[in-house]
Amino acid sequence: MARPRLALHWQILLGMLAGLVVGVLLNLLHAPLSAAAADSEVLAAVFSFVVKMNAFVGDLFLRGLRFIAVPIVLFSLVVGASSLNDVQKLSRIGTRTVGIYLVTTALAISIGLLVANVTRPGTWLSAELRDRLAGQAAASVADKVQAAAAPDAWATLLDVVPANPFQALANASMLQVVFAALAFGVALTLVPADKARPVIAAAEGLNEAVLKLVDAVMRVAPFAVFCLIAKVMATMGVEVLSALAVYSLTVVGGLLIVTLGVYPLLLRLFAGMGPSRFFEAMLPAQLLAFSSSSSNATLPVTMECVEERLGVSEEVTSFVVPLGATVNMDGTALYQGVAALFIAQLYGIPLDLGDQLTIVLTATLASIGTAGVPGVGLVMLVIVLQSVGMGDEVMKGGIAIIFGVDRLLDMCRTVTNVTGDAMVATVVAAREGDLLGAQEAAARRQAREQAPLDENP
Repeated sequence: MARPRLALHWQILLGMLAGLVVGVLLNLLHAPLSAAAADSEVLAAVFSFVVKMNAFVGDLFLRGLRFIAVPIVLFSLVVGASSLNDVQKLSRIGTRTVGIYLVTTALAISIGLLVANVTRPGTWLSAELRDRLAGQAAASVADKVQAAAAPDAWATLLDVVPANPFQALANASMLQVVFAALAFGVALTLVPADKARPVIAAAEGLNEAVLKLVDAVMRVAPFAVFCLIAKVMATMGVEVLSALAVYSLTVVGGLLIVTLGVYPLLLRLFAGMGPSRFFEAMLPAQLLAFSSSSSNATLPVTMECVEERLGVSEEVTSFVVPLGATVNMDGTALYQGVAALFIAQLYGIPLDLGDQLTIVLTATLASIGTAGVPGVGLVMLVIVLQSVGMGDEVMKGGIAIIFGVDRLLDMCRTVTNVTGDAMVATVVAAREGDLLGAQEAAARRQAREQAPLDENP
């Protein structure tokens, strides 16, 4: 009798833990290995090959997910909008979705500011250590400070509409892809049924094909996650991590409050769903989000978990989740609030209630339309710091100090971002009557998995 296969999320978790152990060991042994490699050309070649192969596998996996992200949004949203036949319902879903996203983002920032006011992480570093850490990474953050610009609400709204939909697809501009797919899907409802039907059928077939690609890519996820985590931990400075432990724990603590406290409460109140079902369904997407630090790269897996595991309808999933990957940045926004207070405390800059309310507003607006890619939080942080009048030298020094642990915190906040997208999709689906029960969702998923076997015996 065949041994039952370990569930995917447990495989990913094991790969992550193995990568964590290997990465930390490589970090601790980096100096001895480098010295040994310098004395041996063969050892140097082997060491270089292992490092490059590790990075290649992880980057190839992420590229495969990004390859799938735009097609799955485009085809699923065209199918969902064209089959809706109710523009009022689509408008209601859109209004409700954006409203919840904005409220949860503002709430997340407020929680971050509250935690940072209690722990005061900026007071735990001496001026000497502050200046030394700032000097180590000053060159790395200079470009980010210069490139950031304050968000313009009108320009952000205008940018939702693509001047060239094909360019939006090529650049993976998710907000514009969502708009183009919605416009095309709604237009199909106005076309005579006999002419629209072949187009919708083609979109449905392409969407099913993309879902199969997701399944294929996810087969290598455990090994790819191992490579991604090992790469990050091998390059993470242990000294910097220990120096910024209070700051890091403050950010992670705020993220845990939002992810394990606020989201389950909202799910219970507005969707009637318990946390165990939700987190069990979303675990593969959460683990992948932690490994990749990218909401966009995780998007195909997030959509699959929301639709197949949580039982959210395709029309709600294909609209709410891609929109959230661009608009909803609860974890990133919370991190910005904590980081802004940390830098202010570090340099002895007082921020009163008005300044902190400005941080809430600016971070909420800055999160709209920001790409869900690694490291974007630092660029958004510059905008937030500018809103409360911090000078260039303080911004450069403060961002340079937190630069060393940013990737680790980026991994954590991406989990919150992805979890928030799924939570909002579940709540919206429940309010629209488009959410299946646990048994119904499992039965539908099993039927879809077995459909090709039934058709091709």
